[in-house]
Amino acid sequence: MTQTLEQLKDWIGSKESDVDYVTIPAVHRLSATLDRDDPMPKTGDPLPTGWHSILFPRVVRQSQIGPDGHPQRGDFLPPVPLPRRMFAGKRITFHEPLRVGDEVRRDSVIQDVTLKQGRSGQMVFVTVKTDIASPRGLAITEEQDIVYRADPDPNAPPPPPQKAPGIAVWTRTVTPDPVLLFRYSALTFNGHRIHYDHPYVTGTEGYPDLVMNGGLTTLLVFELARAHASTPLTYMSSRNVRPLFVNRPFTLCGEPATDNKTARLWVVDQDGALALSAEAEFK
Repeated sequence: MTQTLEQLKDWIGSKESDVDYVTIPAVHRLSATLDRDDPMPKTGDPLPTGWHSILFPRVVRQSQIGPDGHPQRGDFLPPVPLPRRMFAGKRITFHEPLRVGDEVRRDSVIQDVTLKQGRSGQMVFVTVKTDIASPRGLAITEEQDIVYRADPDPNAPPPPPQKAPGIAVWTRTVTPDPVLLFRYSALTFNGHRIHYDHPYVTGTEGYPDLVMNGGLTTLLVFELARAHASTPLTYMSSRNVRPLFVNRPFTLCGEPATDNKTARLWVVDQDGALALSAEAEFK
């Protein structure tokens, strides 16, 4: 297994490109999914920070879908021989806003493949760097970490919870339901079964309930910062620490620095355990 995983490093440097469009219907649907009372978007409106997550879904034929609902491995992403695949974190720099009506180009490259040994056994982290450009030039640079893991040992004790990293000044509590997860998965063309297939997620993957989309949790953190910060976001790094589940409230938190140029952001579950941590920078 270790030798096979080492061979995955041959995928470093692999590239792919794609084109997408910031459309009025897609922006309107995301606004509704986030329960916002925004006016109908118009061509030329700036796309809110973080909303680019609905662009560039991975599209493959139905026959090329794997048992977990993701596209089969070995197209752009390396064929990691571990059963579980999840979003782990990202680092995003915002250069210029995208706008409704833009034709947008994405250029991605596999930047790194790293093998690690965790509590649950062997893990592989794949880092993908993406540049997103509008007709006006480079808009967003994003590095995303995807983690592949072995099935957990059912007899292993759960990892100890981490505490919140600061004292919250900004807060918002959200209780996700299955419809919210389904609508966001539909918007992003995400077929991962842990977000909508209750028998699969509980019986095959061993989770207690449907798992909150990591990208949606990150987007809600963007929304918290956007609602409270006095200047636009220019950079954010985030790390998913612990899964969140439907029908269980979690709290988005923020602690701005005294100069309002940076902020610590995090999410805690209903028991106060850290689920996501982030650092943000503002203009």
